[in-house]
Amino acid sequence: MEPLYLIGISLLLSSLLLKLFLAPKSKHISKLPPSPPSLPIIGHLHLLKKPLHHSLSQLSARYGPILYLRFGYRPTLVISSPQLAEQCFTTNDVAFANRPNFPSVKEVTNNHTTIIFSKYGPLWRNLRKVATVQDWDEATQFRQLIEKAAALASGSRLVDFFPWFRIVNSLLVHRELKAVVKRRNEFSQGLIDEIRKGVDAQKKKTMIGDLLGLQDREPEVYTDALIRSLNMSLLQAGTDTSSNTIEWAMSLLLNNPHALAKAQHEIDTVVGRERLVEESDVSNLSYLRAIINETLRLHPVVPLDVPHESATECFIDGYRVPSETTLLINIHAIHRDPAVWKDPTEFRPERFENGKAEGMWFLPFGMGRRKCPGEGLAIRMIALALGTMIQCFEWESIGGKEVDMTEAPGIVMAKVVRLDAMYRPRTEMVPLLVGL
Repeated sequence: MEPLYLIGISLLLSSLLLKLFLAPKSKHISKLPPSPPSLPIIGHLHLLKKPLHHSLSQLSARYGPILYLRFGYRPTLVISSPQLAEQCFTTNDVAFANRPNFPSVKEVTNNHTTIIFSKYGPLWRNLRKVATVQDWDEATQFRQLIEKAAALASGSRLVDFFPWFRIVNSLLVHRELKAVVKRRNEFSQGLIDEIRKGVDAQKKKTMIGDLLGLQDREPEVYTDALIRSLNMSLLQAGTDTSSNTIEWAMSLLLNNPHALAKAQHEIDTVVGRERLVEESDVSNLSYLRAIINETLRLHPVVPLDVPHESATECFIDGYRVPSETTLLINIHAIHRDPAVWKDPTEFRPERFENGKAEGMWFLPFGMGRRKCPGEGLAIRMIALALGTMIQCFEWESIGGKEVDMTEAPGIVMAKVVRLDAMYRPRTEMVPLLVGL
């Protein structure tokens, strides 16, 4: 019996070894992406500095365009290559359609029920369908709430990377966050109540009215809390994107007066001086749109795409990416990739003139299923505001000095030194401005 037993064991081991060596691509796809040396508990957090997108760009320059990092307990895939980003959002689009469950975001987003942070599924699809942004005069009332909530729920707090910090977080941050959320909810609930009291015809013209209609059919899903979250997320996204992009654009134009003069000439030619720029003009103002695109290339408002999370194990460039891995796309790095863009740090709107792009990898609003649904509206709002400012006023930097273009840290990229500039009405526009 013993010889037969040994023969059986030998055959079993041989078959296992044979299967191991002959398995297709097993030596390749079982590997995790490249990863720098890490420390116990904190992982790679010690390698990060602000602004985060610059820090990640430096790591990618050293270790490659695909990195596997660990932020505390949270595994994170960092992509800085346009080709690899395409793999994430084409071949693996469904796998990366989810959002990570950041504790710091949970309360602000009503348990992740906004368009941006909701889990991929039927609720997200319905929210995206009804998401049309409206203009409200009360928008100025919640600007401070937006900034405060963004700071408290950034997805970059210790509680997001170390579960045991949740107790400390609840003691130190929760009270302040709860107060901000309460004020924000009161503001948003007032808008809901106002629409709810209106006549049916008025309700049908608003996003809130559409959601209240869904609430009548599925009250357990479309609660007032969910409507408040969606309402505020749309207002916040539109406000931050537009105001920061306009500030970056004007800063770039002041540092490049020839581009400012060219844009002014285009507006005078296409629109004239007897009326203001209108939405219908935007499609005919190719250089103005090129300025906006070049601004978003150099200074994307969200330099790191809103984090995604892998719902299942998948493979990027042959590397294995485990499920529940956070995905960060370094848009800032992709937009300045010298392999894609000629002279990538130069401000040159001509790259985008006449609807063309020098580099095909342009993703300031993300890509894939979770791409920002407000892209078209944001571009139109920015074009109208920036176009009117260029059309109506002469602009100069303070003291003729170059505008400081240093980027501030944060999820939404603002300027460290806010723009100060001198402006005066253009002589030829005074009659129109006086008559407004």
